[in-house]
Amino acid sequence: MRLEFIDRVKENEVLGKNILTNDGKILLRSGVSLNSRYVEKLKELGVFFVYVEDVRLDDILSEDEELTELKQTAIHNMSKIMKNVYTCNSREVKDSLNIVEDMVDYIIRMGDVNTSLYDIRTYDNYTYVHSLDTCIMASFLGLTNGFNERELKDLAIGAILHDIGKVRVDNKIITKNGALTEEEFKEIRKHPEYGEEILKKNLRIPDNAIKAVIQHHERIDGRGYPYGLVDKEISKFGKIVCICDVYDAVSNDRVYRRKFSPNEAYELILAGSGTAFDSEMVLNFRETFAVYPLGCCVKLSNSVEGYVIRQNRNFPDRPVIRVLYDSETKAPIPFYEIDLLEHSNLVITSIVV
Repeated sequence: MRLEFIDRVKENEVLGKNILTNDGKILLRSGVSLNSRYVEKLKELGVFFVYVEDVRLDDILSEDEELTELKQTAIHNMSKIMKNVYTCNSREVKDSLNIVEDMVDYIIRMGDVNTSLYDIRTYDNYTYVHSLDTCIMASFLGLTNGFNERELKDLAIGAILHDIGKVRVDNKIITKNGALTEEEFKEIRKHPEYGEEILKKNLRIPDNAIKAVIQHHERIDGRGYPYGLVDKEISKFGKIVCICDVYDAVSNDRVYRRKFSPNEAYELILAGSGTAFDSEMVLNFRETFAVYPLGCCVKLSNSVEGYVIRQNRNFPDRPVIRVLYDSETKAPIPFYEIDLLEHSNLVITSIVV
């Protein structure tokens, strides 16, 4: 399959992966021919890229089907999870959080990195999708950091609930199109404290998860909030959710700014090592996640364009590229591959959009 930005999808290309709504329902099923009407509708819904079938890239799989199903179930239940936690419905909270723990169980069984965490997103219910993506990323990063099963589940619960305090913030502030006033900024910065207050009323929420919620905006140089904690004062749960929250947040379009490209978002995390983010956690982030998602088209420093087909572990910015077209005429050619680990003179300069 090929990961293609929506503006580059050609008439009648075949969808390679289901597109889901934010409540977990199938919006468009794989195998559908993408005519102009479908493409325009997807643009209206805020879909930026899709997987399309391509026989020259049929060895690329976007994601394990079981993880996809678990994510679909979680998305479908996100509003219920938030409501049950907020209302302290203990019996329902246990059932809701079982969904999160099932996802962690699967990640543990995988025992390896999910190198392509990009998925179809629509704009509505952004907080729910962002919370789920942050949860999945945090779980993989926790695995790399050597967390045991209980720690991973506590981490996942904290990550999926990290923004629950926003339910107490006026929605006009959350969705404001433009700069916040000083008072509005102060109010939105209270959401970690609001989250802690909500979760402490519920005995089924583990302490480590609550630490992740209250600390996910702390920075190791002391410039975070709400308490200005420094380095070792911040739990490893808070440090991990902080990194994953920032990475996923900047990877999405918002009303007040465009989304970062994958390499821009990645560089933001690396640049924050030792100041905003724990340096060891950033090293593990680099080991865990690749910069460029499988199937995406990239341009190299020699002007050749190709598709990412494999990742090189511990070298997140130097994958294996498959070249399908002539760089000048754009005509199809017998494909060949470039392993960037073996070509130190070449670098990826951009994602082709």
